[in-house]
Amino acid sequence: MDAFVILPDHLHCLWTLPEGDADYSSRWREIKKTATKELLLSEEIDTVWQRGFWEHVIRDDHDWQRHMDYIHFNPVKHGYVAAPSQWRWSSFNACVKKGWYDENWGTQHTPAIASMNWE
Repeated sequence: MDAFVILPDHLHCLWTLPEGDADYSSRWREIKKTATKELLLSEEIDTVWQRGFWEHVIRDDHDWQRHMDYIHFNPVKHGYVAAPSQWRWSSFNACVKKGWYDENWGTQHTPAIASMNWE
């Protein structure tokens, strides 16, 4: 899994499936089940997941980056925090440690992806 964000009523993930595998349904079921257990134990977020899911096949590096940015900016877009680094239920800080983002990304300039609606 390259990126994720869990919000109170939905989540976004970006992952690479093994070659020849397109079983999105089983993976989403397991992700939602595991996230629900973890979040309910923490009592920080009430989880009521939307039904179904939407998959998108990443076309190229630019498409991958746009989706990474959208996922990490989502808590700011929805008004939960002022900066991606402040949202605990996200891969953003792990991506900062990998050198993929500056820790202040999304705080000084609103990313172009902020106006996109992929939900």
